[in-house]
Amino acid sequence: MTDILTRFEALATDHAPGQEVRLARTVEADLSGPEWPGEIVDFSHGDVDAFEPAPGALDAFVGAVEAGGRRAYTEYRGAEDIRAGLAGRLEKLTGAAVDGENGMILTPGTQGALFLALGSTVASGDKVAIIEPDYFANRKLVRFFGGQVVPVSIDYETAEVGTGLDLDALRSAFQDGCRLLVFSNPNNPTGLIYSPSEIAGIASLASTFGATVICDQLYSRLVYPGQVYTQYRAQDVSPDNVLTIMGPSKFESLSGYRLGVAFGAPDIIGRMEKLQAIMSLRAAGYAQPVLETWLCEPADWLDNRIAAHQAIRDTLVPIFRDGGFSVRTPHGGSYVFPALPDAGISLSAFVSKARTQAKVVVTPGTEFGPYETSIRLNYSQDHDRAVAGAKRLVELAKSMRN
Repeated sequence: MTDILTRFEALATDHAPGQEVRLARTVEADLSGPEWPGEIVDFSHGDVDAFEPAPGALDAFVGAVEAGGRRAYTEYRGAEDIRAGLAGRLEKLTGAAVDGENGMILTPGTQGALFLALGSTVASGDKVAIIEPDYFANRKLVRFFGGQVVPVSIDYETAEVGTGLDLDALRSAFQDGCRLLVFSNPNNPTGLIYSPSEIAGIASLASTFGATVICDQLYSRLVYPGQVYTQYRAQDVSPDNVLTIMGPSKFESLSGYRLGVAFGAPDIIGRMEKLQAIMSLRAAGYAQPVLETWLCEPADWLDNRIAAHQAIRDTLVPIFRDGGFSVRTPHGGSYVFPALPDAGISLSAFVSKARTQAKVVVTPGTEFGPYETSIRLNYSQDHDRAVAGAKRLVELAKSMRN
């Protein structure tokens, strides 16, 4: 029982997106400083109400409901016709063949895909290379399944190109016995994109050591002008050693449908299906047809959505810099990872006061590794509310330094 409790404690979900509602009910307001007026700005996850959902999604969902049982009870890996259609569009997007029959599974969100993928590849005692910082669930799930996390750092604060990935450290991780690497591109939480040479370096090392790579590409469509996105699965790597995770989410304002897609190594997909069969049976049958509208939106819709996020990014970054925060400009996605001004401000105190005084919810950097001075914001928000929230955070930092 002690081991079980320890494993669940390690998941530490108090600061996971969605928990802020519970925290707001259980944490008393901190009245030791000024309180800012205005609505709560929740940067812990994207605001799907800030942007119109991708066109056709609701119609596809309603049509599935009207179809009834034919759509409700699909194969555990998802409806065959939907997977077949996705395969062609994903091939075009990623530049490598996709086997919709044997090499794809539809999941309850990309979080579900990540859980199934790690549950299908990590055994007790396995060493797993995890980029640091990176999505908080990666290392938590590896430990939950009994694996050992081997961190591989990125020098995100000073890198002139890409993320600043330490390829020597990755080589050492593989030499030390790691046979699995998990990373997100664009990187969550920094919003940086791996350079072509970094992706080529990962591919070369993984091939040399026979390692499997799980690449989370949830935000790979949200790439800002002037940036180059390199598809890992299009490199010279064995298709049996690559698993890619994608899906419609904040960018498309479709998070509520809980849809994810994992595609790649057939053996891993097969194990994921068996695990899904006893975990959730399938991705929600009525929601699956929404994927028929994904990756085929009008070009102007895609361009406009990217431009809207770029406008928010380009407003927020100067606000934080002018306020004494250290922050890189994201290359893609909708995450920014500012470091607090160096003035002895406690991260836990800042996050608490941000919620209770400034009415701004952020995710502490400690969710992504040993980052005691950073906060993560998802700026897929209404532009004006995002700006107001950023300004409140800057004012809060000033008040705590005084």
